[in-house]
Amino acid sequence: MPLYLGLDSSTQSLTAIVIDADADRRAIVYETSLKFDEALPRYGTRHGVLPRTDPAVAVSPPQMWADALDLVLGRVAAHIDVSRLAAISGSAQQHGSVYLNADAASVLARLDPAREPGDQLTRVLSRPFAPIWMDSSTSAECAEIEAAVGGAAALARRTGSRAFERFTGPQIRKFFKHDAEGYAATERIHLVSSFLASLLAGEHAPLDPGDASGMNLMDLGSLGWWPAALDATAPDLFRRLPAVVPSWTVAGHLSSYWQTRHRLPPAKVVVWSGDNPCSLVGTGLVREGLVAISLGTSDTIFGWMRAPRADPTSTGHVFAAPIGGYMGMTVFKNGSLAREQVRDMFGLTWSGFSRILASTVPGNGGGMLLPWFEPEITPPVLRPGVRRLGLAANDGPANVRAIVEAQMIAMALHSRWMGVDIRTIYATGGASANRAILQVMADVFDADVYQFEAGNAACVGAALRAFHADAASSGHDLAWEDVVRRIAEPVASSRVQPDRAARAVYEDLIGRYAAFEAEALAASASSS
Repeated sequence: MPLYLGLDSSTQSLTAIVIDADADRRAIVYETSLKFDEALPRYGTRHGVLPRTDPAVAVSPPQMWADALDLVLGRVAAHIDVSRLAAISGSAQQHGSVYLNADAASVLARLDPAREPGDQLTRVLSRPFAPIWMDSSTSAECAEIEAAVGGAAALARRTGSRAFERFTGPQIRKFFKHDAEGYAATERIHLVSSFLASLLAGEHAPLDPGDASGMNLMDLGSLGWWPAALDATAPDLFRRLPAVVPSWTVAGHLSSYWQTRHRLPPAKVVVWSGDNPCSLVGTGLVREGLVAISLGTSDTIFGWMRAPRADPTSTGHVFAAPIGGYMGMTVFKNGSLAREQVRDMFGLTWSGFSRILASTVPGNGGGMLLPWFEPEITPPVLRPGVRRLGLAANDGPANVRAIVEAQMIAMALHSRWMGVDIRTIYATGGASANRAILQVMADVFDADVYQFEAGNAACVGAALRAFHADAASSGHDLAWEDVVRRIAEPVASSRVQPDRAARAVYEDLIGRYAAFEAEALAASASSS
């Protein structure tokens, strides 16, 4: 049976996962990962990002990503039967952009297999470094783009999001404004995903709609570039962007560079996507009513939608989904670090935190807090500060329950814009091991919650997308439910069911929390 390789280029590392798609024994057969800082210290990055004097600016060297790809493919070639490798796809950090000059096409096609790729690419970069998703230096450009297209709401309706500093469109506009000569010398602007796919194929690769929709440039309705957004961003931008093609498109085959350098076969190179869209596949969210909640440094809720519905508050995001249709996503900055703040405030261990949460009463006697320990994304809160209502600051057990209830209620409130009847939740991330937290999640959402133990969901999703695209290119229309079977599934025995009595309590608390949040936001706005 054929093997399929998925790659995930995140901010800090590159991961590879190989799956055997045999119907009876479908499984991950090889996995490897490297951290950029450790494996490629010559690039001088810290956590994958170049040191910076301006905290708003975040850039990385594209050559580092190329050399990491070289190292990882060498490992893969040494550990699998390469003759069985049928197709490769990838996932990459969203929003980051790579700027190439007119020599890029010929250099990509003629890389010297005796040399590492990074050094060979230096001369084709019209912008020496790639701005990434952590960059927040484009507030002025965001405002200019929104004004040009009729406001934030208009931009969100067409592209899925209001203008965000980390998105690619504002970054392109900043480059044009501050380095007009560099912009003029740019023939192709790639996302990290299409840049790495181009490197594999030895020619410029297209973008898939999932990653393209993280740019503030793509029309969600047509899945093509929106002329008004292009015009608002930079002149003559259309010809500099890759084409947007279906996510299961075969962009080419592994170039002779990789075939010679690592003795790999001419496997199909399937168009890459972004990490969030790939995670949709990697967590098996292939029908409406399923969502995933990731409890990490930030908390995130995302799921598949049949139709694009923009968030009227402009805090949520809509991306095109690699399986067709769309995905909605809302991000909350005050995630695990906020839970840790409460844990440490009362000198608790995580096991002690869990015991208290499990022993306190749902609804907390009406006591609530707004967990804005840091500036918040959803809802937008610039001035941090915890707000309490009917809750004593020194009451440890009540604060433990209040922080978890607040986070779950906020996610329930701020995911309603997706218009999805949530019946099942797949919980991922570090805190998903805490079943007391999952019980609150189940009760607030009135949904079954399952723990999801698969590791790098984005990388798994990339491998599964390679499997799906290989079948599609051979004339086999595989259902996505079959594609994700066995690999992208939750642990059946981990089910947490909602408690009906607790649910009745939360129906009342959710309304009062919404009013408390609205009042706090209004007070913050009036004082600024």
